[in-house]
Amino acid sequence: MSGMIERLPGWPTLPDLFGWVEGGLPTVHTVPGTHGIRIEERLTDGTYVLRAELPGIDPAKDVEITITEGVLTLRAERTEETKEKHHTEFRYGTFTRSVRLPAGAKGDGATADYKDGVLTITVPVPEAKAGTRTIPVRHA
Repeated sequence: MSGMIERLPGWPTLPDLFGWVEGGLPTVHTVPGTHGIRIEERLTDGTYVLRAELPGIDPAKDVEITITEGVLTLRAERTEETKEKHHTEFRYGTFTRSVRLPAGAKGDGATADYKDGVLTITVPVPEAKAGTRTIPVRHA
C-alpha cells in the first residue's frame, strides 16, 4: 500500500471543511474571491486580543490592518515563490478576515506584533462603569 490516503467520494478536503466551519461563525466576514484567516479572540482585563494564523508572509509589506466603525479588517497577501510544483496544499493570494470589536474598543490604541507565523492584534477596551452617572449642568 502506498503512503497516499484516498479521499472518499463526496467528502470535503480539509481546507473546504475549515471554510465551512469558519463560515458558520457569526463574527466571520470574508470577501468573495479571497481566502479566510483562522483566528482566535479573547477579551481579558480591558484588552481585546485577536491572534491570526498567517505563516509565510512578510508583516512589514504584506499585511494591512484597518479599523472602521468598530470593525477590524485584516488583509494579507502571500505570493508563490515558484510555479514548478508537482503538488501543493499551500494557499496563495489574498487572505481577509473582519471581526466586530467589543463595544467601547479604542481602535486608535491598537498594536500588532508578528511572531512565528502568528499575528497578534491588541486593542484596549476600557471597562464600562456600572451604576448611575451624574451629568453636571453648566450654568449659562
